[in-house]
Amino acid sequence: MKNSHQVEFYFDCSSPWTYLAFIEILPLSQRLGIEIIWKPILVGGVFNNVNQDVYEFRSKPNPLKLSYANNDLSLWSKIRGIEITFPKVFPVNSVKAMRGCLFAVQEEKLEIFARSVFQSYWGEGIDISQEDCLLQIAKNSGLNPDEFKKFISSQDAKDLLLKNTDELIDRGGFGSPTFFYKEHMFFGNDRTNLLEEAINQNLI
Repeated sequence: MKNSHQVEFYFDCSSPWTYLAFIEILPLSQRLGIEIIWKPILVGGVFNNVNQDVYEFRSKPNPLKLSYANNDLSLWSKIRGIEITFPKVFPVNSVKAMRGCLFAVQEEKLEIFARSVFQSYWGEGIDISQEDCLLQIAKNSGLNPDEFKKFISSQDAKDLLLKNTDELIDRGGFGSPTFFYKEHMFFGNDRTNLLEEAINQNLI
C-alpha cells in the first residue's frame, strides 16, 4: 500500500509548465508535510502514444489560444518568481536530461539537479540535449560527472525512463506535469493549488 502522505510527480524538464509546477510542489510538500516521489519521464513518448494533438497544435497553432497561453505563462512565471523565455531550440530532445534526473534521484540530488536543468533551458536558453551541458550541471549539483555519464548511457537508465513513461500512460496521464495523491490525478501547473485546497479541506 502506498503512503497516503506522498505525491508522485511525473515530469519532463522540456516543459515550461512543468518548471512552474516543480517550483511550487517543493514548498507545497513542506507546508503539507508530504513526501515527493520523483518520476522522471519522456513526455514525447506520452504524446506519441496518447496525445498527438500536441503536435497538431504546434504545427498549426490557433493564434488566439497561443496568445493567451503566452500571456498566461508570463503571468505564472512572475507569480512563481522565475524567468521563462522560449529557447531557440524548442522542442528539445530531453532524453539524456531525464536519464540524468533518474541518476540524481538515486543520489538524492534531484531537487538541485532538476532545478538547474530547468533554469538552464528555460531561463538561459541552454540546449539541454547536449551532454557537455548536462555534465557541467551534474558537477555543479554535487554529482560525480563520470558516474553520471556512465549511467545516462546505460540500459538501466533507458529501461527505467521507459518504465516511468509507460506507467504514467497506464495511469491515464497524457502530459507533463502530472502528479498523483491517493490515486487522484492532477495535471498542470495550476493544479498544485487545487491539490493543496483538496488536502486542506479533506476532500481527498
